[in-house]
Amino acid sequence: MLERLFPKTLEGGYRGHPVARWVLIAFAIVTAGRSLVHIFFADGGAQSIATIPLDTYSSGGAASVVTLMAMWGLSQLIAAFVYIVVLWRYPALIPLVWVLFVFEWGGRLLIGAWKPLDAAGTPPGAVGNLMLPFVGVAMLALSLRERPAPEP
Repeated sequence: MLERLFPKTLEGGYRGHPVARWVLIAFAIVTAGRSLVHIFFADGGAQSIATIPLDTYSSGGAASVVTLMAMWGLSQLIAAFVYIVVLWRYPALIPLVWVLFVFEWGGRLLIGAWKPLDAAGTPPGAVGNLMLPFVGVAMLALSLRERPAPEP
């Protein structure tokens, strides 16, 4: 299994289940879109989407949250870029991307439980985000599922 996560060569291509590739394509698109919202929305999506009550913060506090949202957006944009590069050029690394995905989303849930956000309501992605580590584990399992190599 380690050979599938850390291939010695990237020449072999992706041999896992196609669903794991298609779901990664969807996540790349969604991640890129979310990143652009965090970077370019005036409030970084903090109040307009995540219901963080910026209008109750000092102007400096609100500006700091918006800046952090934009920085997070840049991190998401970089992640989307990595997903796209792996999908396009290095598909043998798709299982490794799913490992990173599971750690990221699992870590987000743990940190969110440890340090919860002060939000006026439930952000639209809150419920769906609870499922993402499990989706990631399922996609990791599918990506590691060996398909026979094509006949020469």
